[in-house]
Amino acid sequence: MCQEKKPQPQLMRISQAAKAGGVSKQTLQYYLMCGLIEPSQRTPSGHQLFDQKAIERIKLVKQINKSGYPLREIRDIFLDHQP
Repeated sequence: MCQEKKPQPQLMRISQAAKAGGVSKQTLQYYLMCGLIEPSQRTPSGHQLFDQKAIERIKLVKQINKSGYPLREIRDIFLDHQP
């Protein structure tokens, strides 16, 4: 009996993730530096990879920031609501 393989989540490098999230590569790097976003995985050579969940978080950070919240407050909100 053949087992069905679960589809692997699509992983993107930083430039692809930035584009998918609607921000520049530099903005995404800043989000990473501030602790707002974390890569989903890393390649053996250290490249950061992002899945769809990370892309949704990028979009959320962008939207909240656009509403007038500073990134520091957004990070604090996320830190307060971690499981």
